[in-house]
Amino acid sequence: MAEEVYRVTGMTCGHCAQHVTSEVQKLPGVTGVDVDVERGRVTVRSDAGLPTADVRAAVENAGYDMVDA
Repeated sequence: MAEEVYRVTGMTCGHCAQHVTSEVQKLPGVTGVDVDVERGRVTVRSDAGLPTADVRAAVENAGYDMVDA
């Protein structure tokens, strides 16, 4: 199992978190998503590591931006 934490900007509320979670959960192999709106962090658990580009695309589909570490 893999776990990665990503920085995401633009999230301000629970609805934002729900939208990001919904999009990221669509990625194959994702087993869990936790969003910390206050810190601007999205933690993604998966069966194996996910390509960062795939996570970025899901976050952008939700209407937010992922910041490089």
